[in-house]
Amino acid sequence: MLDFAAARRNMVDSQLKPNRVLDARVVAAMGAVPREAFVPKALSGLAYIDDDLDIGRGRYLMEPMIFGRLLQACRIGPDDVVLDVGCGTGYAAAVLARLATTVVALEEDPELRSQAIATFARLQVNNAAVVEGAHNRGDPEHGPYDVIFIGGAVDEIPDSLRNQLNDGGRLAAVVVQDGVGKATLIERQNVVFAERQLFDAATPILAGFAVERGFVF
Repeated sequence: MLDFAAARRNMVDSQLKPNRVLDARVVAAMGAVPREAFVPKALSGLAYIDDDLDIGRGRYLMEPMIFGRLLQACRIGPDDVVLDVGCGTGYAAAVLARLATTVVALEEDPELRSQAIATFARLQVNNAAVVEGAHNRGDPEHGPYDVIFIGGAVDEIPDSLRNQLNDGGRLAAVVVQDGVGKATLIERQNVVFAERQLFDAATPILAGFAVERGFVF
């Protein structure tokens, strides 16, 4: 039987730290959450590979290195309230729950939402709540948020999500530009949004965020 604890340590030592994921809280959180609990049982042995992992229904767990670097950029504090957009089976939200005081895990697919709720109960993730709703709408009812994390690539970040940030809030996503994914951080100061590209990052588009292209000759 695979030693999952050893696999987590190896993920930290061979994927996170060599790629400049050095924030002690992020490393500890990712080293503690059992990633194998959030993937189909048949794929549990692949839970710690350095690639996106298909969890079914057209959805993926983000590659650990990209996920870790995005979390680190968010500078999540223990008193922060976080919105996890497109939580899927709940892995990112479970990690976020170790960094923040409260996590709102938004998911539009009912089957994945049910899986996340069941896994949170089994692992006693008590400060993350799974809510239903369209990914690109966010969840303004429980906002505003100190951090918004989008669990997949997007063609663009809607204003509706930006506007759910608190003053001083941060939003992290992989934004696709001309076919290239860029890990992107948006920070809000009053009514001004500052956007920075952090590094190249390839990950599948999250449901609800693909922009339809018009006909081009």
